[in-house]
Amino acid sequence: MGLQRPQPRLKWRVAPDSPAARILNMPLFWKPYQSDVTQFIESLKQAKPTLEHEQREGRALLWDRAIDREQLAQARQARVPQQAYVYQTKVR
Repeated sequence: MGLQRPQPRLKWRVAPDSPAARILNMPLFWKPYQSDVTQFIESLKQAKPTLEHEQREGRALLWDRAIDREQLAQARQARVPQQAYVYQTKVR
């Protein structure tokens, strides 16, 4: 016979096999908590189901572009090195 783990003492009387007992026995990070921001975003997604698709299209306009490596190499070669103090005029 092995040692039996003592049952946790609950502050409230609930049926041991009820969902409430499972929630009370869970650690804090498992409790079904949602912040106000998360609730707002979820309600926004439910009200406007196309929101994520529109966000991806907007991102594609500015960020998701093919890189022209030849043009990038030319830009790097044409770069003029910056002097140590930007606002200093060049001394000749």
